[in-house]
Amino acid sequence: MTSRWTTPLFALTTFLSAFLLFQVQPLLSKAILPWFGGSPAVWTVCMLFFQIVLFCGYVYAHLATKYVPREFQALLHVTLLAVAVSLGPITPDASWKPNPADDPTGRIMLLLTVCIGLPYFLLSATGPLLQSWFARTKTGVSPYRLYALSNVGSLLALLSYPFAFEPAFDIFRQGQLWSWGFFVFAVTCGLCALANAMQPDAPFELKIASETTNDESEADTTNDLSNAETTQSTIAPSQPNRLDWTLWIALPMTACVLLIATTNQVCQEVAVIPFLWIVPLTIYLLSFILTFDSTRWYVRSILYGGLIISTGYSASLLHQGGKALMMHQLVSFFSMLFCGCMVCHGELVRMKPHPKYLTSFYLCISAGGALGGMFVGLVAPRIFTSYAEFYWSIVVVLVLPLLVFARDASCPLYRGRSAWLWAALIAVTASLSINLLLHLRQITGDRTDAVRNFFGVLKIEEYIDVVKMKHGGVLHGMQFLDPERRRQATTYYSKKSGMGLILNAHRPDRPMKVGLVGLGGGTSAVYGREGDHLRFYEINPEAVRFAKQYFSYLQDCPAKTDIVLGDARLQMELEAAQSYDAIVLDAFSGDGVPAHLLTVEAFDIYSKHLREKGVVAVHISNRHLDLRPVLLAHADRLNLKMLVVRQERDGLGAERNVWVLLTKDEALLAHSDFQQQKMSNGDRKVLWTDARSDLMAIRVKRE
Repeated sequence: MTSRWTTPLFALTTFLSAFLLFQVQPLLSKAILPWFGGSPAVWTVCMLFFQIVLFCGYVYAHLATKYVPREFQALLHVTLLAVAVSLGPITPDASWKPNPADDPTGRIMLLLTVCIGLPYFLLSATGPLLQSWFARTKTGVSPYRLYALSNVGSLLALLSYPFAFEPAFDIFRQGQLWSWGFFVFAVTCGLCALANAMQPDAPFELKIASETTNDESEADTTNDLSNAETTQSTIAPSQPNRLDWTLWIALPMTACVLLIATTNQVCQEVAVIPFLWIVPLTIYLLSFILTFDSTRWYVRSILYGGLIISTGYSASLLHQGGKALMMHQLVSFFSMLFCGCMVCHGELVRMKPHPKYLTSFYLCISAGGALGGMFVGLVAPRIFTSYAEFYWSIVVVLVLPLLVFARDASCPLYRGRSAWLWAALIAVTASLSINLLLHLRQITGDRTDAVRNFFGVLKIEEYIDVVKMKHGGVLHGMQFLDPERRRQATTYYSKKSGMGLILNAHRPDRPMKVGLVGLGGGTSAVYGREGDHLRFYEINPEAVRFAKQYFSYLQDCPAKTDIVLGDARLQMELEAAQSYDAIVLDAFSGDGVPAHLLTVEAFDIYSKHLREKGVVAVHISNRHLDLRPVLLAHADRLNLKMLVVRQERDGLGAERNVWVLLTKDEALLAHSDFQQQKMSNGDRKVLWTDARSDLMAIRVKRE
């Protein structure tokens, strides 16, 4: 291979690897999201998998370049690339759909391992491998320029997915395009391996170290260390101590935990969609790009000050709870994430060692990311009964940099200098930390029972006169303890609600068969009469336990009641036609909207189970999103009549609620009880599919 083609070949391979690496993350996460109830934990587990495999790829690159002869490196890597290409399409087929008894985390990890494990592993190893090979084949040229190119590819992949690939192609086509791209990458990467193998041995390490030092000295003009100290460190590199190694892992781990915890928080508050996965991941990646490009992008006082301000604003919004506007939350949380990641990664770059220890340095960074993913994905759900890691990650990202400041000779806080500044920072960080932890205590206090699993946080609150079930901060059921009132329909299901009118006042003159998506406390069972059949679909087994243990709606119901455990859409897809008089969709009152239950494919399944003049009743009392345009599009597509009914809070147990009723029975919706409570259907239509459920097309509700 001629020397003139070496640099473009390595550049193309580096760009392709980074682009494919970050393009496949939202692609596969979106593909499997409907199979696991649309839970935010799907993205958390996927991130865990990607972080672990990324670390494994770095380990492979480190060991291969250090211990494997160049000729065998090429043979090994080309063989692995050939095997990865032969595996075929990466999109999982229907056989991977989970059973109700399956552990979702284990199922997702196994699925990703089989479908994308080897290709993702090879892509993860590409960055450090190609830098090492390039240094040998192009002596005198800095290989670290490839790192900047890989960052460009990564950022372009993340930004192009929600705005280009997701709108234009369905999941299967996206998977095909990705596989074709991986084939091109495999060819170019194989050629790079051969170029490295054919290159004669040459002493290049000193040149690279020298050049790297010069490049870094030019880029780091804002660094407080003198040129003399830099030159001396090049000649006699100091060995990192234990605290250095610890911080190399702790700083990226903190940033990773903050990333995933913030993404969880946002998805819990808004919706589980790729756009809200990609924005925080883009912010996280951007902090890497800026800080590792040059120290001029990281100004400690500005970024740490920004972290304090954005944390204070975020804390105030957390205290407001449901009153906080969605856009204010997104801006504050994402600002805090950016400043926190910039501080962690900026301080990490300031601690960057002599080139002799760079491979170990990068290994520690990837290990920190893997540990962060493991903590949020595996440890936190087992030790917390709330999303406490979000609060604790903010506290750590405030406190950990103070330790770094104290050991940096260029910082005014070095070894206790500037006592007044230390006092001010400690006072501010302590105040913010206490404020956050008090709010965490507030939302976790007054609980009789609480549990956290893959599907979220459920808690029971018992008072003198009522018992309540909450999912996160959203009320999912309430029952009066007075025996005379315990059969009263409460919250969003009162007799004047859309569901109450359908199942009580205007029901057929015969026993009804009703499918109900979402159990909650089982309040809907108050409308069951002798001869009726109520079939509940509930994905969270803990919700079933709470409904039976703390509420009596199901036990008191004279109708036949079934509870089908598992995602409603998957279970309905497997069942024979049920001929329901009504299908009640009660999965959207929470902050995170399971979009897969509102797609074309989902409504086609509902249509299969509905009688000719049956009703689909959809509860859309959502704090942030107006789902009417989505339902209006389905009504138009299926030739159904649509009516939106609203009930205000009555002070007798009913909360404000909004229901959308879809049916072919025009006479039913023409009744005065419905017309008196109707509100506008709106005039916008937004059709969601499994391949496209664009949150940006839904107008945010004004509070």
